[in-house]
Amino acid sequence: MNQSLNAEINKYIRYSHNNDINYGIVSNDMVLELTKAPYLGGIQTGKKIQLNNVQLLAPAEPSKVLAVGFNYHSHRGDLELPSHPPIFLKLPSSIIGPNENIIYHSGITDLHYEAELVAVIGKRASKISKEEASDYIFGVTAGNDVSARNWQAEDLQWFRGKASDTFSPLGPMIVSGLNYKDLLVESKLNGKTMQSQRTKDHIHDIDAIVSHISQTVTLEPGDVIYTGTPGTTSSMVPGDIIEITVEGVGILKNTISK
Repeated sequence: MNQSLNAEINKYIRYSHNNDINYGIVSNDMVLELTKAPYLGGIQTGKKIQLNNVQLLAPAEPSKVLAVGFNYHSHRGDLELPSHPPIFLKLPSSIIGPNENIIYHSGITDLHYEAELVAVIGKRASKISKEEASDYIFGVTAGNDVSARNWQAEDLQWFRGKASDTFSPLGPMIVSGLNYKDLLVESKLNGKTMQSQRTKDHIHDIDAIVSHISQTVTLEPGDVIYTGTPGTTSSMVPGDIIEITVEGVGILKNTISK
């Protein structure tokens, strides 16, 4: 699963059609159905369907959702942090897919977007080196680390601020074969570009992040890691439309809703 400029690029989705949920590989405007998740070794069933006839869902079903804070100097500023990647936890129950609503929960006063590249694990990883890490990364997708800033400030941990229901939009697809160390990550709020920076500017690159986490937590296929957001963010309110774009992956679009 080594990611390089010469690797074959494949695009995978999870989708709903006629009340059935499946995984598939995207080929032009067609979806080729898989027997199971691609990161679990799913193979083609022989069935295919038009891409525009399916409803896209979050492309992974992780047992763990991890995230890295302050991984761009443009977001970190002068904050002093340890030399290792600063990791925090989100909840699988916070994941939603493209075009689902982000809930502006009661009690929130300052809700922010955070555009991020998300790594998807492809095989069990425990105590692996940075040099080995790329072999354990199945692919990448786009994510929005939705953050209630007032809850981050009020709580002992960030579980409400970062892991409330709908606070982890993910999608629209998982893409393997991209050079994930140099992809453009952007956000648009109501059509206006708010963030734009390349992953080559990560303080801790994805391989270092995966290796660090694996020293103490065993990563399983399908687990996802949000790798940090660039620049500054701002408030969203009900009715706003937030779009996260990762180069080569596509656009993850969600609406803020009460």
